[in-house]
Amino acid sequence: MRIVIALGGNAILQRGEPLECEIQRRNIRKAAAAIARIARHHQVILTHGNGPQVGLLALMNDAYKGVSPYPLDALGAQTQGMIGFMFEQELRNQMPGHNICTVSTQTLVNRNDPAFGDPDKFVGPVYNREQADELLKAHEDWTIKADGQYFRRVVASPLPEEILELSSLQHLISDEGITVICGGGGGVPVTRADDGLLQNVEAVIDKDRSSRLLAEGLKADAYLILTDVPAVATNFGHPDSKNIRW
Repeated sequence: MRIVIALGGNAILQRGEPLECEIQRRNIRKAAAAIARIARHHQVILTHGNGPQVGLLALMNDAYKGVSPYPLDALGAQTQGMIGFMFEQELRNQMPGHNICTVSTQTLVNRNDPAFGDPDKFVGPVYNREQADELLKAHEDWTIKADGQYFRRVVASPLPEEILELSSLQHLISDEGITVICGGGGGVPVTRADDGLLQNVEAVIDKDRSSRLLAEGLKADAYLILTDVPAVATNFGHPDSKNIRW
């Protein structure tokens, strides 16, 4: 079987854990051991979230005043490389001799998507109410919303329309013995200008939505979403939310 597995950024770094590299490595090692049990018998295409990681880079970015802040798309590309490298290494340790490849991925979005006017994608660490209020005073351009019992920064999350590397990925997975890591953080968001040229855009794409697009394009037999919540919820983080179970 060909299986697309979408691993949540909060599964890589669980809620409340410090944003330490070694903690992420430890969580990735555990995840890789579980994924390897599937990849030994099926073709796996692994995607992953990057919310905590890209949020941390944004905080580091903001703290250094020697250069202008890097945009979110550039930070997303950095997290693709970091998390992809860790997963590739841990999967190689789990499956010596197995072919594994990490592919940097761009995702096309509509520059007129209404999400740019209503940010709702969580990034960065969690805060209590007092911390959130202080951050809003220090960063007037930020938007912070409730994430369960905590608060987190939110940024624009436009709908994915096309995985630009899809044809290359289709060619790559024609070898059924290869495990591919791609679509990190939903892919680096880009738009297409009137002249057809690609342009970066400051946003973070929902990796579950882009992974669904990827699974359809690669004609996957199964699509698994793995994260750190007990169930899919109708309105996560709000009092009227209800868990959806089998």
